[in-house]
Amino acid sequence: MTVDKFVTKLLNELESGKIQLPTLPEVALRVRDTVDNRDARISQIAEVIYEDATLSPRLLQVANSALYSRRDPIDRFPSAITRLDNAVVRDLVTAEAMKQMFQATNKEIDNRLRDVWAQRVEVAAVARAVAPQCPSVTPDQAMLTGSLHYNGTRPILYFFEQDDSILRTEGLLERLLGEVLTRIGGELRSTWGFPPALVAVAAEHENLQRQHEGGTDLVDPVPVFNLQNRAGINHALSMIDWADVPAFAQVGFDDDV
Repeated sequence: MTVDKFVTKLLNELESGKIQLPTLPEVALRVRDTVDNRDARISQIAEVIYEDATLSPRLLQVANSALYSRRDPIDRFPSAITRLDNAVVRDLVTAEAMKQMFQATNKEIDNRLRDVWAQRVEVAAVARAVAPQCPSVTPDQAMLTGSLHYNGTRPILYFFEQDDSILRTEGLLERLLGEVLTRIGGELRSTWGFPPALVAVAAEHENLQRQHEGGTDLVDPVPVFNLQNRAGINHALSMIDWADVPAFAQVGFDDDV
């Protein structure tokens, strides 16, 4: 099968619903619903998170990290929620739940999933670091968009597991990630009930010439984070003149930095 035919087949199966988009783990959905309830107490949020044995130690670790800890270390989970803020807890739980979904039975696929996850972590770290230079984006918003912008990769890679011969088609995976990733990512977030702003991040973040009316939205900073992450390395994105990318001006980031 040629690359063009495979891309067409994948898009047709996506449109017809034959590709099973993964569901967000139940605990992440419950944490999101609980946090979004303004009347929710810290104890209620903690009770939901306790259902996943891996989440509470992870959040406690983050709360005691240099990023958030400016006081004495804490050893009680409800105190960690208070220190992090409800919105940060919700975003971290979502990111951790998605990390658990990045597993595959095929070794080659699994290695690629790990590479993609590592890149997501890098972009999230860059996003958190440069956010103070983007006046319209909070650090926590930046970190979330940076960590979620490649979430459409998983359905593509699992599609490869159905036919090992696909993996031997030179250049096919790279082309799929380039042409189909954003579309699947947008549909995946819609399935998960994410707000439209985060759906747009998945669907439009690859468009380096994107322009729009109105103020800065959550899509605008992602090209900034991606290009910053690729600066100085052997990659096609490192060759792009940042002055030609509208997102830099849109978020108020100096393209000379």
